[in-house]
Amino acid sequence: MNTGSDEPGEVVAVAADETKTDGVKSEQGLGSRAPEFIKARRLLHLSWQVCVFIIGLAVVVLGIIMLPLPGPGWVVIFGGMAIWATEFVWAQLVLRWTKRKVTEAAQRALDPKVRRRNIILTTIGLVIVGVIGGIYLWKFGLVMPWKIEDQ
Repeated sequence: MNTGSDEPGEVVAVAADETKTDGVKSEQGLGSRAPEFIKARRLLHLSWQVCVFIIGLAVVVLGIIMLPLPGPGWVVIFGGMAIWATEFVWAQLVLRWTKRKVTEAAQRALDPKVRRRNIILTTIGLVIVGVIGGIYLWKFGLVMPWKIEDQ
């Protein structure tokens, strides 16, 4: 874990960012993005990391709770990961991997063959739902499957 100290033997991870800006690759350092006055004091930086971890954990747990309930569960989970990524290299690497996979999936979804297949499957599904709805209306008419008596 990169705690921002300048002690000998500490390894600072740096990864090349694959995005190009005007043909120039930029390098983005991995590790803590805490303010310098916090990184300068070891105990303060450690307590900063603990607070960031607890806040990120609370957001991720809230997202997990939202998965079966109404709410944007996955968005909140990735928000918690982004909070963790401000301090922890492992979270930064997970977010980079996730961004890469989402970009690849978006590019595959824009492929004309995949779009054509999705349109055909959606049309077939709508036809099946329409036929089932028509059979229900022909057999039972416009009557709801439950009985509600007037009171």
